[in-house]
Amino acid sequence: MSDYDVIVIGAGHNGLTAAALMARAGMSVLCLEKNQHVGGMASTTELIKGYRFEIAGSLLFPMAQEMWDDLGLEACPTIETDVMSVNVGHPHQAPMVFYTDPERLMAHVADTHGMDAVLGMAEVVGWCEAPARALGRFEPRTAPRTLDEMFTCAGNEAEREAIRTALFGSVMDVVDRYLPDRERHAMLRAMLAFLSVNSTYRGPYDPGSALCLAFAMASPGTQMLRKLHGGIGAASDHLRSVFESHGGELRRHAKVDAITTGGDAGARRVTGVRLVDGETVSAPRVVSNLDLTSTLVRLLDDDGLPDAIARRVAAIDHRAAYVQLHFALDGLPEFTGPYELLNEGTLRAQVGMFGSPEEMQRDFEGCRRGEVPDWPSMGFQIPSLYDPSMAPPGKHAASSYAFYFPVEGTREEQSRRKDAMADRVVAKLAGMAPNFPDIVDRQLTYASYAYEMMFGATGGDFCHGLLHPELMGAFRPGPRGWRDAPLPYEGLYLCSAGRHGGPGVTFMPGYNCGYEVIDDAG
Repeated sequence: MSDYDVIVIGAGHNGLTAAALMARAGMSVLCLEKNQHVGGMASTTELIKGYRFEIAGSLLFPMAQEMWDDLGLEACPTIETDVMSVNVGHPHQAPMVFYTDPERLMAHVADTHGMDAVLGMAEVVGWCEAPARALGRFEPRTAPRTLDEMFTCAGNEAEREAIRTALFGSVMDVVDRYLPDRERHAMLRAMLAFLSVNSTYRGPYDPGSALCLAFAMASPGTQMLRKLHGGIGAASDHLRSVFESHGGELRRHAKVDAITTGGDAGARRVTGVRLVDGETVSAPRVVSNLDLTSTLVRLLDDDGLPDAIARRVAAIDHRAAYVQLHFALDGLPEFTGPYELLNEGTLRAQVGMFGSPEEMQRDFEGCRRGEVPDWPSMGFQIPSLYDPSMAPPGKHAASSYAFYFPVEGTREEQSRRKDAMADRVVAKLAGMAPNFPDIVDRQLTYASYAYEMMFGATGGDFCHGLLHPELMGAFRPGPRGWRDAPLPYEGLYLCSAGRHGGPGVTFMPGYNCGYEVIDDAG
């Protein structure tokens, strides 16, 4: 007799999704989490006493309504705001205010960037539909499509060409077609370029960068990216409560050392896990919320991985070229000059600060040579403006996510570059808000490698396999592996963001995996 029906490794949002579904179906489920908090890289955590931060993910992606309803995510209160974000660039460039009301947004874009920009943005949104459909972006519980099947999703030659560009073209192939004016369309071009590369190791002019645009901008109906009260970790906490309310057992500070296996060489099966303290827990099914490299290379206790699968795992790109900074602030930054607009209301809560696509391309090429960008493109947020519970009274919690960080080289070299990158991020903020250095009470700086240590994500890659065409669709495994190369271990399942349906806070990898285990178990 096994100790449990299923063991889930990792209480990230996908692990909790799978665990909650399986527990609700009546299975005995143990979820093991090496940290004290749940949610993994979609958590809200007190990194500085009294200040709570969204450690990595901060936005809830649009998803299929059936998933939203099935997981009860309406219980997570959404922050309702007139403005989702503000994007600013160099002083001479007009800002782009991303209003949540579509009519107001279009009026603003027309007034600021011209009516041709409104039409161009509509064309970009329309372009995204066919590639997103080809990826099955909003089709839970379906297998990833092959390349041939992707192209059959096209309803006409224009959609077929859009899918082809998404797979083999650059984001600037799309942007230059619909928003070609480098002066009048500057901020729109920069926003779309950054959106398309911040989950890749590509520049905006590199082939393959277009797919991320389709993945990130796709939406079923009128859904948009959402912010939650309590930060993104509120969704993970909700799933934890669903899991535990149906009898699921969560053990924190329980790090898995190995997935144990048994059986003959030709018919291997999982038998459970071994923890770092030597304890073994048995189950006929193990669900891993870790990335594929961590699961198949680090945790399996035998050398039975077929060469073909081993080569696929070795080819997964985990080069996450970012640095993240978290700030405990004594007050609010006061923006000056052309950036004064940000001082109004809560506009400082979510700001994109971008260079041009051409500058981003140069920064990417420089980062490959080990160079830190002079003026990093970045996102900056102060979530405590929306949600005062994130910081002590009168104080604020702020975070910045900056690209491109040179991830090649030794850990010592990366550590030095991390400090240089942090200095340039602060200098950029000070150039827009001169009081910023004076209100920083405490600052934490994490290069991507720090998140490998914190969460076990190879290379600190929050995508668990970057959003590149060669790692999406049929090239991104499902719960039991690839369509043409299933996992050679009976009872082993995969549910992390590196599975089909990811990356991002989409819940789909965990959702698909949870139901596949339930179906297999009868």
